Amino acid sequence: MDTGNFVGVICFLLFFCDGFLSPSPASGFCPERCDCQQAQHILCTNQGLRAVPKVHSSRVPEDVLVFSLGGNFIGNISAFDFTRYGHIIRLNLQYNQIQTIHPKAFEKLSKLEELYLGNNLISTIPPGTLQSLAKLTTLYGNNNDIKKITPELFGNLESVVKLRLDGNAIELLQDSVFKSLTNLHYLHLESNQLSHIHRNAFSKLTKLRFLNLAQNKLTAVRNVFTFSQLRSLNTLLLSENEIQHVGNHVFQNLKKLYKLSLSNNNIYHLESESLKGLSSLTEFLIDGNELENLPAGLLDPLERVEELDFSCNQISTVDPSAFEQLKHLSVLKLKDNRLTSLSGNIFALNSGLYDLDLHGNNWTCDCRLGELKQWMKSAHSQGKLLTVFLQCHHPATLRGKYLDYINSSQLQPPGNWSHLCETQTGPGESRGGGVLEKEKDGEEKEGEEELLTSSPPTPRKEDRFDLFRGGQEDGIPTVTDPCVFNRYFITNVTVDQVASSTATIHWTTRHHSRFTPGAGPGLEEVHYRVLFDRFGSSDRFPRYVYARGGARSVMLGELSPDVTYMACVEGVVGGSVCQVAPRDHCVGLVTLPEEAHHQETLTSDLQLVTVATLAGNAVLLLVIGGAWLGRSLRRKLKRRKSAVHVRHMYSTRRPFRSSMTTAAVSTDFTSFQSSRPPRLGTLEEGCDLIEFPCDRFLDNSPTRRDNSDMQRFSD
Repeated sequence: MDTGNFVGVICFLLFFCDGFLSPSPASGFCPERCDCQQAQHILCTNQGLRAVPKVHSSRVPEDVLVFSLGGNFIGNISAFDFTRYGHIIRLNLQYNQIQTIHPKAFEKLSKLEELYLGNNLISTIPPGTLQSLAKLTTLYGNNNDIKKITPELFGNLESVVKLRLDGNAIELLQDSVFKSLTNLHYLHLESNQLSHIHRNAFSKLTKLRFLNLAQNKLTAVRNVFTFSQLRSLNTLLLSENEIQHVGNHVFQNLKKLYKLSLSNNNIYHLESESLKGLSSLTEFLIDGNELENLPAGLLDPLERVEELDFSCNQISTVDPSAFEQLKHLSVLKLKDNRLTSLSGNIFALNSGLYDLDLHGNNWTCDCRLGELKQWMKSAHSQGKLLTVFLQCHHPATLRGKYLDYINSSQLQPPGNWSHLCETQTGPGESRGGGVLEKEKDGEEKEGEEELLTSSPPTPRKEDRFDLFRGGQEDGIPTVTDPCVFNRYFITNVTVDQVASSTATIHWTTRHHSRFTPGAGPGLEEVHYRVLFDRFGSSDRFPRYVYARGGARSVMLGELSPDVTYMACVEGVVGGSVCQVAPRDHCVGLVTLPEEAHHQETLTSDLQLVTVATLAGNAVLLLVIGGAWLGRSLRRKLKRRKSAVHVRHMYSTRRPFRSSMTTAAVSTDFTSFQSSRPPRLGTLEEGCDLIEFPCDRFLDNSPTRRDNSDMQRFSD
C-alpha cells in the first residue's frame, strides 16, 4: 500500500471513531440527576430536586431548546438559575413549591416562547419579571395563590396568545390591566374570587376569542362597556357565579359570539333587551337559575340560535310568541320547571326543532294541551321530532300517564271552565292518521283515519269507521289506526340469537282484517318495523328496521358489542305509523362481548387442533417406540453370537487386484508394520485363515502373546 492510501485510511478511521466515542453535545454539561439523552431537551422532572440544578460547563449548547423541571420541590427561583440557558424556548416549572421569583430570574431568556408556572405557591410576581420575554406566546400561572395582577406585570408581552390565571385568588380586575396583551386569543380567569370587573378591564383585547369567567363571585352584569371592545369574542362563559341581574345591551357589541353560558347563577330576571346584539349566537345556556317566565320578544335577537337550555329554573309561563323568531332552533330544553300548560301553536314556526325536552314539569293534562298534542303528532308523523316525554301530573286520574297515550276525549276542561276548550277539537280527534278539520259551516270533517276513543262512539250518519268495526264477511276486527293496533294486536315480543353485533326480534299478532274506505292496492296488508336504540345512553340515535312483507321477525345488525339495547315493535297500517313511541311492546337485550363473538368457532377450532396434536403425538410415539424396539432387537442378536472369526475381518479370498493397487496397499501396510518384527512366513494361496476364538482378542491378561501367534497378512 502506498503512503497516500495509508494516510487516507488512517484519517478515515480516526474520523469514524470520533463520531462514536466523542460525547454528545448534551452529555458534557448535563445537570446532576437529569436526563439529557434526548436532543434539544433537558429532562429533570420528578427527581426530588429542591433547587434548579447547576450546570458543570460554562456554556450550554445552543441546540438545547426545552428545560423541564416539573414535579419537584423547588421553593424559589434565583437570578442566576437560568443565566446559561439563553437559547431555550420552553421552560416548565409546574407542580413545584415555588413561592418567590427573583425579578431578574428570566432576564437572559430572550428567546423563550412558553413559560409554565402553574400549580405552585406563587402569591405575587414582581413587576418587570416578565418584561424581557418579548417572544413569549404561552403563559401559565394557574392554580397558584395570586391575589392581585397589575398592568405592569404584562408589560412588553405583546406576543402572548394564551394566558391562564385560573385557580387563583384574584378579587379585582383593574382598569386596562391587560392593555399590553394586544394579541391575546385565550384568557382563563375561572375559579377565582372576582367580584368586580372595571369597565375598561378588557380594553385593547380586540383579538380575544375565548373568555372564561366561570366560578367567581360576580353578582350582576350591568355595564355596557365591560365587553364592548371584545369584537372577536366567540365564547363567553359566566356560569357558576352569583349573578342575579343582566342589564340591557351588555352584549350588544359581541357580533361574533356563538356561545354564551349563564348556567347555575341566581338570575331571576332578564331585561327585555339584555340579549340584543347576539345575532350570531348559536348556543345559549341559562339553566340552573331562577327565571319565572319567558316574555315575548326576549329571545328575538337570537336569530341564529340552535340550542336553548332553560332547564332547572322556576318558569311557570311561556308567552306563545316566545320562540316564533327562532327559525334555526333545533334543541330546546325546558325540563324541571313549573310549567303546567303550553300553547298549542307555540312551536308552529320552529320547523327545525327536533329535540324538545319537557320532562319534570307539573303538567295538567286538560283540553289546553290538545293543540300541543296535535302539533306533536303532526311532527312525529313527518319524522321531524324525537319522542317528547310529557308526563301528566294532574288530574289524579291521568297522573303518571304520557300525553301521547291519552285520548283527546280524556283532555277535559279544568272544573267548570269549559270556555277554555271552545277552540279545541272534539272527542273524536284522531291520533293515528289525519287530523279533524273545521269546515266553514262549523261541522267537523274527518281526515284520513280516526282513533277509537275509550268509550264507544255514538253512531253517526257519516261514513265513519273505527278500529274494532267488524268485517263484512268473517266478523274479524278491522284495523284502521296504527296506534291502537300496536296496543291491542301486537303480542309476545321476544329476542333470541343474540351475538356481539346481531340479534333477532320475534313477535306475534292477533287476527285482524284491514278496512279500507277506498280502493287502494296494498293497503290491506299490515307491515311492521322495529325501533331500537341504546338504553340509558345520553346520546340518542334511534334506528328503524322494516320487516319484509308481513313477516313476524327481524334481525338487527350493526350492533355494538357489550351494549344494552331496547327494541320496540310497531305496526305500519295503510302506510301510516303511530306518532307515539311504541312503549307497549318492547324488549331489552345485551349484546355479547366482542371476544364471545368467536367463542363457538374458536372452541371447535381448538378441538380440531387438540385432536390433530394428539394424533401427531401418537404417531411420533409409535415411530420412537419402533425405533427403540428395533435397536434393542439388533443388540440382542449381536450378543447371542458365540465367536467372531478372523475370516470376517481378514480374508485372502478376495477379487483380483491390480499390481499397483497391491503394491500401494502393501507399502502402506508395511509402513504401518515397520515397528513390528518381520513376519515368519506366508501362507500359500488358497489356504484358509486360521480360526481364533473371540475371547482371544478380548483377553485383557498382562501376558503378551508371541508375535508368531499373531501373524498378520497382507493381500
